Amino acid sequence: MRHGHTLFKTLCIALLLLAHAIAVFGAEDFSACPQFFLNRTPPAIAKRPTDRALCYDSFAILYSGESKTPVFVAERLNRASIADAGEKRTDKFFADARLRSAERATLDDYKGSGFDRGHMAPAADMPNPTAMAQSFSLANIVPQAREHNRGVWAKQVEAATRKYASRAAGDVYVITGPVYWPSIAESPSIGPGRIRVPKYLFKLVYDQQQNRAWAHWHENSDATKASPPISYNDLVKRTQVNFFPNTSPVR
Repeated sequence: MRHGHTLFKTLCIALLLLAHAIAVFGAEDFSACPQFFLNRTPPAIAKRPTDRALCYDSFAILYSGESKTPVFVAERLNRASIADAGEKRTDKFFADARLRSAERATLDDYKGSGFDRGHMAPAADMPNPTAMAQSFSLANIVPQAREHNRGVWAKQVEAATRKYASRAAGDVYVITGPVYWPSIAESPSIGPGRIRVPKYLFKLVYDQQQNRAWAHWHENSDATKASPPISYNDLVKRTQVNFFPNTSPVR
């Protein structure tokens, strides 16, 4: 009886250690690239076991091994970074080898899908050749409706954000990501790896000097037209994510 109790206790301890390891490994540990986050603090988001923090030269990604797309991608833009942008596109997409093979998207997943490989951190934001090449990591990509990606999103959202950052007095923090509805598991998918297709896309823009924030919220559809941004509070309500902990942006 005593032996059984000891075995049970050992098993419980082992499970607790395993749960802790999973939580830590799945945490958004951006200690190598905190500069992309307001006050060096990532969004407060519920952790999932397959979430992975990835740091790149000019952006940071919280990646989901469940959807095989970003949860969010964070950038810090300013006049200097935009002035350096405009590198020649490489268009060399690649699967990020830092991710487990079972959790990463591949080039085959997008072939014949009918969707564009939509950047979350835009290639046009990249200030140097290394950053440009890194932006083509499939970890930075979602299946995006073709006309939306090349039309209203590129012109009315991405280009407008760069234009704003080029005129801002200080840093502009930008967080971009997909939203799955009603859930990741219930969303449509593409490719043999079942890359999930988001229902919506958002781009949150925060001007630190003015403490102002707004968000573009678009349905991931070829029929989507330009629309006014929504407030920071509205985005938080829709996503249930506190993107800027300890800060209360105004509109």
